[in-house]
Amino acid sequence: MSLSHAEHIRQAVAAHNARPIPVKLADWVRTSPEGGIAVLFMVVQIACIAGGLLFPDSFRYLLQANIAVTLKSIAPLGLMALGVGVLMIAGEYDLSVGALYSFLSIVAATVANSLNGDIGGDHPSWAAPFIGLALALVLGGLIGCVHSAITLRFNIPSFITTLGGMLLWKGATLLYHGASSLRFKPSEPFATIFGGEYGVIHASIVWFAIFAVAFYLLLHRHRLGNHFYAVGGNRNAAVAIGIKPNRTKTIAFAIAGFMAAFSGVVAATRVGSIQPGGGLGMELQAIAACVIGGAALTGGRGSILGVVLGTALVFTIQDILLLLRAPGFYFDMFVGTLIVVAVIMNTAIRRSRA
Repeated sequence: MSLSHAEHIRQAVAAHNARPIPVKLADWVRTSPEGGIAVLFMVVQIACIAGGLLFPDSFRYLLQANIAVTLKSIAPLGLMALGVGVLMIAGEYDLSVGALYSFLSIVAATVANSLNGDIGGDHPSWAAPFIGLALALVLGGLIGCVHSAITLRFNIPSFITTLGGMLLWKGATLLYHGASSLRFKPSEPFATIFGGEYGVIHASIVWFAIFAVAFYLLLHRHRLGNHFYAVGGNRNAAVAIGIKPNRTKTIAFAIAGFMAAFSGVVAATRVGSIQPGGGLGMELQAIAACVIGGAALTGGRGSILGVVLGTALVFTIQDILLLLRAPGFYFDMFVGTLIVVAVIMNTAIRRSRA
């Protein structure tokens, strides 16, 4: 075995653990995927806090109601982005998560409503919404496995497979339920667990934090996390040390489908209704959040902290534009620019470390 090949294997197994422990902030920014976005996020927050203190009447960034609404908005996209981020680290994409977000939340709601007999029953079953959620999560994982099987069996880009999946599940939503909105008022304790509020903290943010910690431990403290980085960074080297890329990528696809389903149900519980096309476009926002957070488009690089900060920055920008009463299309312009800048920065960092 040549020295260069051995080095490739070492990097594939633990590329994210191999970087030196930073002793300075500059080292951390330069060596970690989320370093650049963390600095940018802090700068934006400091500027917004300063603006809120200097102009409290015209820029109400620090208003409790504004903070509460922003936190509520972050959670659904953040939950979806966690699954998308894991899949991107493994070197694949899923453009169907937005359609699954709508389709599977409608499945969960219709099952729960059907088990209750009607939406406004006097004695609704406490178990009904949990059964609906469980079914949606299982279907989300299975659909992810189907996408993986098609992608890997026929050796086609996951971009194409899941683009077709996006259109398929969009049509399946209309076939299953139609174009009308669906009311979803789950019984207790489901409503409190997934839709309760604790001051400015909504239950959805709590779930986002729980899954963020769980995925952090999975990626950085578990062997499976090493496998995700390995198959995304260097598939041949991963195979050489006994990792099964197809199995690893199937798990990543299943996680993306699972998180899309969970995100949709959590959002439906908060809002109280579901729009059949409500999730369309979220898949691009989720990918954008991951890229802004330092995930490489080629796989093998990224972090959970980066996904969290990327999602938070996207909604911070949206909040700033709303507070400034800027036209809606400004949001797309800023996010698009931020994506390009983030990719340029990540590419430059990787080249400097080569």
